[in-house]
Amino acid sequence: MKIDDKLLTTDEVADILRVHVTTVRRMLRNGVLKYIEIAPREYRVRWSELNKFLRERERKGMNS
Repeated sequence: MKIDDKLLTTDEVADILRVHVTTVRRMLRNGVLKYIEIAPREYRVRWSELNKFLRERERKGMNS
């Protein structure tokens, strides 16, 4: 499995983003991040989707 295809739990996404898992669940519910529902209330986020989310929000510094 390529790293882009790795499925992350909501806890793992929260750790990577350094936010609370509730924030991640809210992001999923609001459509901010695409996810896969593997069972009722069990979600996974592809590493590639998380990476895309981060790239879209990346900003250059004022002196860059």
